[in-house]
Amino acid sequence: MAGALVAVNCVGSALMPDGKTYWAWPFELQKEFGGSGPPQSLMDASNPAPDEARLMAIGRLQPGANTTIAVVACNADLSTVECKRVAMMAQDGIARAVRPAHTPFDGDTVFALASAEVTLDGDLMRAAQIGRIGSAAADCLARAIARAVHFS
Repeated sequence: MAGALVAVNCVGSALMPDGKTYWAWPFELQKEFGGSGPPQSLMDASNPAPDEARLMAIGRLQPGANTTIAVVACNADLSTVECKRVAMMAQDGIARAVRPAHTPFDGDTVFALASAEVTLDGDLMRAAQIGRIGSAAADCLARAIARAVHFS
């Protein structure tokens, strides 16, 4: 199992150019952030910094002043090094949910923790299981970002 908790104050936007569809819409479960689903019409998503992003407010932005800070958690018996790998993988959830992500004005940080309730297999199977946990954590973080924006 994996879960995520996030505080969102990013420069980028969690919303697509229509202003109501979340970039994270493919990861939504049970209409948790409005149930808008896929975009209702074709949108030009080619702009790497959409108008909804605050990137062009250069005079008001300072490096590191904005951030998305998150913690992802799982119930596996992960070592410190393995938690770091899960955190690195989970950070992909920011890029799935915010556009643009990881700008010079963002201080994005993801922490990971593990409760050690579930023992993982050894060797290559363990590495594969950690890969699955990291992937799930990224999905959870993308969802957590959309939920944070939706309920703010």
